[in-house]
Amino acid sequence: MKNYQNQNLNKFMKISLLGAMSVILMYFDFPIPFFPFPWLKIDLSDVTALIGGLAFGPMAAVVIELIKNLLILVVKGTSSAGVGELANFIIGVSLVLPPAIMYKINRSKKSLLIGMLLGLVSVEIVGILANVYILIPLYGMQMSPEEMMNYVTVGLLPFNGIKAIMVGAITYVLHARLEKAVFRKEANA
Repeated sequence: MKNYQNQNLNKFMKISLLGAMSVILMYFDFPIPFFPFPWLKIDLSDVTALIGGLAFGPMAAVVIELIKNLLILVVKGTSSAGVGELANFIIGVSLVLPPAIMYKINRSKKSLLIGMLLGLVSVEIVGILANVYILIPLYGMQMSPEEMMNYVTVGLLPFNGIKAIMVGAITYVLHARLEKAVFRKEANA
């Protein structure tokens, strides 16, 4: 019983640490050069959520995304009444959940790559739907149908695609080394 409690505490501490690391990574955001929508900035905080999801399962990825966005609200504050953090959470979960689920089903490089591809598709679809029906209205932005179509095709699709590819590539490179070194016992739990 005591060993089980120690394992749970160890897992909880690692998930919390990954959430805190995500907050730090959010501070290193950057715009895409020459991109027409400067408020869309790339950060690599989803890498830690995806690594956590691969090591501890899909729910851990969601928890890390939640920890990250709640902590950033407390530490950094918000200029969007929480809408930016909600957007980051929705988009982050849609990106990290598919590979975490696929990898939990079958722990192979092929499953991981298929999951990352599904994450790319998911983040594109969820990103468009969330922005059009939830996030842009919450921001109070008024856009004509033509402006919305331009924002989706010239802004959201390439931005979310670039971010998904960057997060996937970095995670793929780091994953094997980190899982063997840091998460070896939890990988089978």
